[in-house]
Amino acid sequence: METVAGIDLGTQSIKVVLYDFNNKIIIANESCSLSIIAENDGTREQKTEWYKEALKTCFSAFKSSDLQTIKAIGVSGQQHGFVPLDKEGNALYNIKLWNDTSTAAQCSKITTILGGEQEVIKELGNLMLPGFTAPKILWLKENHPEAFAKLHYILLPHDYINFLLTNQYVMEAGDASGTALFDSKTKQWSKSTCDAIDETLYSMLPPIIESHTECGTVQKSAAEEYGIPEGIPVSSGGGDNMMGAIGTGSVADGFLTMSLGTSGTLYGYSDTPISDPQEGLSGFCSSTGGWLPLLCTMNCTVATEQIRTLFELGVKEFDALAEQSVPGANGVTVLPYFNGERSPNLPNGRASITGLTTANSSRNNICRAAMESAIYAMRGGLDSFRKLGFQPKEIRLIGGGAKSPLWRQIAADVLNLPIRIPQKAEAAALGAAVQALWCLNCKENPTITTKEASESIQTLCKTHISLDETKNTDPVLQNVKKYNEAYTQYNNLVQQLTPLYK
Repeated sequence: METVAGIDLGTQSIKVVLYDFNNKIIIANESCSLSIIAENDGTREQKTEWYKEALKTCFSAFKSSDLQTIKAIGVSGQQHGFVPLDKEGNALYNIKLWNDTSTAAQCSKITTILGGEQEVIKELGNLMLPGFTAPKILWLKENHPEAFAKLHYILLPHDYINFLLTNQYVMEAGDASGTALFDSKTKQWSKSTCDAIDETLYSMLPPIIESHTECGTVQKSAAEEYGIPEGIPVSSGGGDNMMGAIGTGSVADGFLTMSLGTSGTLYGYSDTPISDPQEGLSGFCSSTGGWLPLLCTMNCTVATEQIRTLFELGVKEFDALAEQSVPGANGVTVLPYFNGERSPNLPNGRASITGLTTANSSRNNICRAAMESAIYAMRGGLDSFRKLGFQPKEIRLIGGGAKSPLWRQIAADVLNLPIRIPQKAEAAALGAAVQALWCLNCKENPTITTKEASESIQTLCKTHISLDETKNTDPVLQNVKKYNEAYTQYNNLVQQLTPLYK
């Protein structure tokens, strides 16, 4: 038996899958939960030691004989997080996460230095948002100058796992494009943006490698620590959305993937750089050689989990109550900004429940409104994709929300598109495993061109990514009409409340 390992470092847990690529089955998978440091000022942080311990817990749970079948490893990671290390590889501060909104002031400073929002978009293809990495670096400089003075390695979460495994300091374009230090059009670091933060920053950034190449091989210390084979290749890896694109087969024009996790994301592959930052569509690169325009909201299952906890409900109870309501939740609307928000850019936003009357104040309506709110935000992204010329035929849905039949139907009705579910649930981990297989194949063919490599990942995805046809969900015309009205009401509410959070 031969396998590739896919590691997915998420916000709430780390997962590892072992994928038998000859028989196309996941032979084993393990996960370990992660804690989050959360403060009222928007701080959301984790610690490097938590990642090390969780990764060891996962690998230790596998049979030793299974670990020895691993031929390559791929790593997916939550995007945008800032892992600051000294020259010995020790953490200088906590990891500030993608959903940390405490850096709004730093975003404003950098934007002003660069000449305003339009100049930032021209330079990066994106706005300077609190979720991105660049303002987190300036935050460290301003709030912990002694730590910044020792800064040697600037890593994203997935790159940190790569670093633990290989001791190599590199990045690839997909995850790098979410730092707000990177020109996604030219796939190069932006010196002017770096200089706006600190004149030494540009020289500290790692080289960019091509997506189909290895970032290094497993070093002896990592092999001993995790029980994995020494010397096997570790692929370039990528952000969780980039790996989710591979894990759902969105590696060619025409497919869109939507993830209903802690955050909500909607993204699709493009052969050319595309973005519409003013409408929330970030101009990211893919981790397969192209581009991955992406909408991200900071509150998806966060909203349902908060309300489920408030009502002291289990997941099945929550869904059952929501199903007793109707499309549009009888006029109840949830604005789900529990973590502030990125799309629209409201880092100081707050959640609310509106539209309540004596006739509709019920748990049923509030639960359904929470589920609907996540999809309303995605519809705005879908409208932006269509403006840019995308003609989506279906949505491939992943994340915890994809497990809910009701949420799948709400998504189909709000977006008015068929919803399809990948056969294998862990899309990011599987995507990382398939990327590892791609890297392994390309390594065995050292003369392969970038174009040939791009074509080969499409072939691999057709071979290894399948859909669960039993979960196909199509829009219901009557519901689509009701949701068009409810979506208009939701947008009006957002516009009316936005001035409160600016």
